[in-house]
Parts: sequence; C-alpha cells; structure tokens
Amino acid sequence: MRPREPARVHAGAMWLGRRARLAGMALIMAAASCVGSDAPGPPRMGEPAREYAATTLAGDTVSLGSLRGQVVLLNLWATWCIPCRTETPYLQSLYEEHRGEGFEIVGVSLDTRDAAGQVARFVDEFEVTYTILHDPSMRGMELYQVLGLPATFLIDREGVLRWMRYGPIEEGDPDFMRALGDVLS
Repeated sequence: MRPREPARVHAGAMWLGRRARLAGMALIMAAASCVGSDAPGPPRMGEPAREYAATTLAGDTVSLGSLRGQVVLLNLWATWCIPCRTETPYLQSLYEEHRGEGFEIVGVSLDTRDAAGQVARFVDEFEVTYTILHDPSMRGMELYQVLGLPATFLIDREGVLRWMRYGPIEEGDPDFMRALGDVLS
C-alpha cells in the first residue's frame, strides 16, 4: 500500500505555518524593541491628554493647553477619509448643540502640506464652524498612536482624557453620549 501523501503534505504545511507564525512573532518583537523606552505608549483614559498643537489654515497656532477649562473633542481626520466625511456633519451638529456649554471641537486635518486648499474646500463643503487645524507632519498620529482615521479623543475641562475612539463616532453612540454628558455636567 502506498503511503498517504496528503498527510505528509499536511504535516509540511503545518511546519511551514508554525515557522511563519514564529517569524511573524519575531518580526513583531523586533519592531517593538525598536521603539525607544521614552515612547509614550497608547493614550489611556483617566490620564492627562498629551499636549499637542497645530496651526489653523490662517497660520495661527492652537494648543490643547490653551483650551483648558473647556471640554474638548479632538478629532483627527483627512479629506480623503470616507468615514471622516460621514462623521463630520454629526460632529458639526454636536458642536452647534453644545458649544454654549463650554464644548469645543478641534478637528485636525492630517492631509499633506500641499492639501491646504482641499482642507479649506472640505470645511466649506461641510459648513464646519468648529476649530480646524492642519498637521501635515502628522505629529498627532504619532502622539496619539493613531493607525487609521478618524480618531477622536474627549478631554475634560482639567485636560484629562475621558473617552476615545479609533474609527468613526456613529450618531447617537450610547458610550460617547454618556461620556459627553458626564464631562459637560
């Protein structure tokens, strides 16, 4: 009787699978070791928000520290980001509803330096009236450990991070609405 070929192939495939997993784990560990020991790690709720500043389209610098005393929703986005385009009208409606309560939205475009015109058209198209900053160096992505857009961080009046979301905020999201209510009260 002839040996069962599929079993031998399967065992080889399993060996290759283990080898690939080990190589992948080694790659991840090597990448992690390249990160300096002074790297801040991911932001954590209950800790002070990371100090961050960027410029308006007019060239003025705005920092999170300058907004202390306000509730700040920091939203990192880009003009080419489809979920960002979907989320923006909702953010604008939140701003209109709560700005009288000391609520500020700071939308930071992470588009390239030569995209300032596109950012301005985006703001006009969506009738955005909250603060828009432009960070073409993408410092915000590094500082807040963002891998994809949008990313949103809710900061209380004392500058403490109270809620965050990597990905779009869905209209009426109960976790977000509860966190927003808590920091506004």
